[in-house]
Parts: sequence; C-alpha cells; structure tokens
Amino acid sequence: MNSFSLTLPKIGKYPFIFSTGELARQANGSVVVSYADTVVLVTVCAAKDPKEDLGFLPLTVEYQARTYAMGKIPGGYIKREGRPKDDEILSARLIDRPLRPLFPEGFSHEVQVITMVLSSDGNYDPDVLALNAASCALFISDIPFSTPIGVVRVARCNGELMVNPTYEQRQSCQLDLVVVGSGEKIVMLEGVGQEVPEKDLLEAIEYAQPFIREIIKGQLDFRNKLGETEGKYSIYQPSPELYKIVQSESAPYLEKLFGLVDKQKRWELLEKMFEDLTKLITEEKGLEHTQEEIKVVFYQIEKAFVRKKILEEGRRPDLREPTQIRALDCKVRTLPRTHGSAIFTRGQTQSLAITTLGTSSDEQLIDALEGE
Repeated sequence: MNSFSLTLPKIGKYPFIFSTGELARQANGSVVVSYADTVVLVTVCAAKDPKEDLGFLPLTVEYQARTYAMGKIPGGYIKREGRPKDDEILSARLIDRPLRPLFPEGFSHEVQVITMVLSSDGNYDPDVLALNAASCALFISDIPFSTPIGVVRVARCNGELMVNPTYEQRQSCQLDLVVVGSGEKIVMLEGVGQEVPEKDLLEAIEYAQPFIREIIKGQLDFRNKLGETEGKYSIYQPSPELYKIVQSESAPYLEKLFGLVDKQKRWELLEKMFEDLTKLITEEKGLEHTQEEIKVVFYQIEKAFVRKKILEEGRRPDLREPTQIRALDCKVRTLPRTHGSAIFTRGQTQSLAITTLGTSSDEQLIDALEGE
C-alpha cells in the first residue's frame, strides 16, 4: 500500500492530519492521526472465521499511552510499564462504546482495535485522536464498517466555547464534553460539568457538530482516495421461514414476559420457551436450526415488541410509566468497623460501597502524559 495523508482544516488551533500506508501494513486497516505534536497510531484486525456466538460482537479495544511518548521513563523502582492504567482503560472504553453498535447485526468475526500513543506534546489529550483514527482505520479496511464517526472535545471556559482545549484550559472549565457524532446524529456524549444549564449543554453539542462533519468528510475523502475494499466476511441473516415461525410462536410468551419483574421467573419462562421453540422447529417442522440461531431471532423480535409497547402504549417492560424511575433505597453505616459504608438499591440492582480513610503518605502518584 502506498502511503497517503490528508490534512483537514484547523479544528481548534491545529488541523487533524490523517495518514496511512507507512506503518502496520499487514493490518486490515491502520491510520495515524496527528494534532500539533501529538501522534496516535490505530490498527484494526479481523479474524477470518466467525465466532459461534451469533448474538455477540467479539470486539477488543486497547489503548496504550506509554511514557516514552513524552520522552520520559516511568518513575519508581520498576522501569518497565505493566498493566494498563485507569485512564488507559477508560480511554479504551471511550473508543469501544460508539464503535460497537455501528457494526452490522449478525457480524461475529473477532475484531481487535489497538491504539498506541506514539508522541504526546503534553497539551492535548490523545483520546480524541484515537477515536477518530479508529473510525478511519475501520472505514478504510475491508471490515464491514460503513458509518464513519467524528469526535471532538468541547469546553466552556469563562462563558466561551472552545474546541479541543489543552489540559491546562480544561482545569478551569465549567464544562468538559466529548461529543461523538455520525454526521447529523449524536452517537455518544461523555464529560463533566459544574452545574451546567441544559441550554448550555445543548449549545455545546451544536457547537461541535460542524467540526464533527468536517472530520467525517475527511474520512470519506480519505476512503475515496484509497478506493473501497471488500472482505470475505460472513454476516448471519436468519431465514424468513425461521423468523416467521419464531414470531408467531413466541407471541404468547412475549405477552407473559412483558411486565414480569421477577428475574428468576423471567429466566425460567425464557428457558422453557427456547426448549419449546427448538423442539417445534427441529422435530415437528424438520428444519435445521440451532437454539443459538433461534435466540438471535427471538431477541430481534423482542426488541421490536418492547419498543412498540413503550412508544405506542407508554408501557415499559416492568410496567413503569415512561417518566417513572425504579424504587430507590439508601442505607449508610451498614458495616461496624469500616470508616464508611453504604448500600444503594435501585429496583433489584444493588451496590455496596466501603470506604477506608488514609493519610497523605498513602497517596498514589501516577506518571501520566500530562504530568505526575
């Protein structure tokens, strides 16, 4: 593959520069994105054979921000970097969340998205570059991924909106928001705000839209320049006959499941339904379909059924109103010998938090790209 690069108009103080063909040529797709002196490489690879689990996309995302990118050696006695740090794990999740739903339904080939921060100027967070590079790498590869996304960080400082702020600017901002979009639609939001009014949040999202469209346009131009590639990947599509049988036979069960709050009873009813459907389809109808295929079809039908109930009848699966939240309960000081403890319950979900207080000598110092 010949090397190729594309420079976008300035987004903030600097332009995004997309390039490919120089590094990681054996990968299905690889893209380097630069912004100022921060450089990120993303490679994407897909397995040739699909996994047996049809209802799950085996997508793995890794984000590696080593201190060499800042020209530093890790502090402490051990000079080798070990397991991913918390901010690397969070950045990997930031990349995973908007990409995962954009793969075609029924695609079950294992996919790996590996992000490496090659250079960091200590001013701009590489996570935004990583997500843009991941989208572009998937888009130009032979992996079935046809919806490129763009992402920018928007901040409000002293009442003014800015795009792609520095670490220092983000410290004094009232709003720090990562906006991910696919052109006209918003795919994901993540950020922090200090009691930000709703109108200011909406204004920040609208402010990000032109920059997102510019990034997506750049990816489209990038792919047009390189040419489209088509891989030989299987995408499971249920047969119309199987869909019709599951739709008709599962209708009575769906009515029983809707409004059944007790999870244990719900699982028991689902298990019985899958056994009955499998027996009907394989023995009585004589069709060769596995229970895994039946489950995939059923969950597609259930999704449409629940959506119709909520939108047309205003009823949720546990019979709550659309504006009604689950029952909340909070208890504190539940454990006798800890410094702090609390149990938070929402519906049937519980969270136990235990706190131990320490002194300043217990503080953990972390070597990050923006400093210690």
